[in-house]
Amino acid sequence: MVNGYRPQTLDEALEIRANTGAIPLAGGTDLMVRHKNIPGALPKFEEPVVFISHLEEIRGVKAEDGIVKIGAATTLAELENDEKIPAVLREAISNMAARNVRHIATIGGNVCNASPAGDTLVPLYALDAGVKLASTNGVRTLPVQDFITGPGQTALAPDEILTEIVIPTRSFTKEYYRKVGTRKAMALSRVSFAALADVNGGLIEDIRFAFGAVAPTVVRSREIEKQFISRTVDEIKGDAPQWAQKFAPLLKPIDDQRASAQYRRKVAINLAVYFIEEIL
Repeated sequence: MVNGYRPQTLDEALEIRANTGAIPLAGGTDLMVRHKNIPGALPKFEEPVVFISHLEEIRGVKAEDGIVKIGAATTLAELENDEKIPAVLREAISNMAARNVRHIATIGGNVCNASPAGDTLVPLYALDAGVKLASTNGVRTLPVQDFITGPGQTALAPDEILTEIVIPTRSFTKEYYRKVGTRKAMALSRVSFAALADVNGGLIEDIRFAFGAVAPTVVRSREIEKQFISRTVDEIKGDAPQWAQKFAPLLKPIDDQRASAQYRRKVAINLAVYFIEEIL
């Protein structure tokens, strides 16, 4: 049996979370798999669950004050068709799961699942996204890269609920996203990659690279990215493999049933080369 709570407000949900340690459950597409039981039996949750997908306070998308605010319980299908959402994130979402799953799964759930292959994470890292965490003691905001601490691990406190994803509004002249899997959807990423750049007069003013499924968490290096700034596109394109190779020491992929570590490393670097040579 699964003990559950259905609060009417976010405040009530936070009280339940603080007093019982109940697990927040929105779409449940990841949690139900993680807690699956024998065939025909209910999922095995060691703690009670608190249902939050119906809470209007954590649903919907707003664009204000230079920030896009996404309620954590907003479904992927809603985000896929919302033009306030950055295009690179919408592209990633369109490659996730099946359409019927996207109508149930939420962005907050995908973030909290903290999979190294999480489809929304790569664009969120590249976009400098943050997460808003609420408890009965108040609200705090963390960069997404600080929130995710390892495979399946986050900085979410036992009394907190992820309520919102925040993305600074920023336009880029070049955007690229690629998921490498056995098929477009309904498959975990073997490698995923997002890159953004702002080029003005042939000079690179901003550039970002994010790699998924090649390390315990998404790989992004601001230190390496700084080396591209104020250089010309022609200069970078002229030696694209060498520039892409700067990221190689940060890639620590594993062998598993989906792909070998060698394959993942090679594909990740090739995607960076492709972005530099063909998109940038």
